[in-house]
Amino acid sequence: MAPTQPISRAALAAVFVAVVLAAAVSTFAITGSTGPGPPWRGSAADIPCNVPPLPGSLVDVTLADYGSGMMGGTWPMMATVQAQPQVVEAGTVSFLVRNRGQYVHELTVLPTTSAGPGTRITGPDGTVSEEGALGHAEASCGAGEGDGIPPGGTSWLTLDLPPGQYELICNEPWHYQAGMYQILTTT
Repeated sequence: MAPTQPISRAALAAVFVAVVLAAAVSTFAITGSTGPGPPWRGSAADIPCNVPPLPGSLVDVTLADYGSGMMGGTWPMMATVQAQPQVVEAGTVSFLVRNRGQYVHELTVLPTTSAGPGTRITGPDGTVSEEGALGHAEASCGAGEGDGIPPGGTSWLTLDLPPGQYELICNEPWHYQAGMYQILTTT
């Protein structure tokens, strides 16, 4: 009989990681998710929506979050507001907003503060003051205010913006603090 060699800790760790990854991949393949999540969590599959022609300069906005994050998962959630282009002509500006994340998001347009982007004070409810807000895109498959844009959903907003800088934010609880803001400049 051949002598047996002890299994190293590194080998055991590699086997453990492989088993955990295989379980996670099979859970995702079967359920389409990374496991049970809060009721507002969904997929980023597009929800059919007929967007009307939008006037003026068009800014495409993508709202996204990555990883489990938020209230039921690991903190901090990685999240973004991505606007293209980031500089437009002053005047009529339309925002076409798509939620590519796993959570409900929204877009609020605010004048920038003198302290700069990402510096607004988050209140105990996890949101920032919307005093002075110029508009919201938070209706599912619609314009303006609503209950939030679900995963895969679309909303839009048209504003008349003078030259300046504006902070585009998601003001769902704790999303701004998680990095959901972007500067838009009008010239």
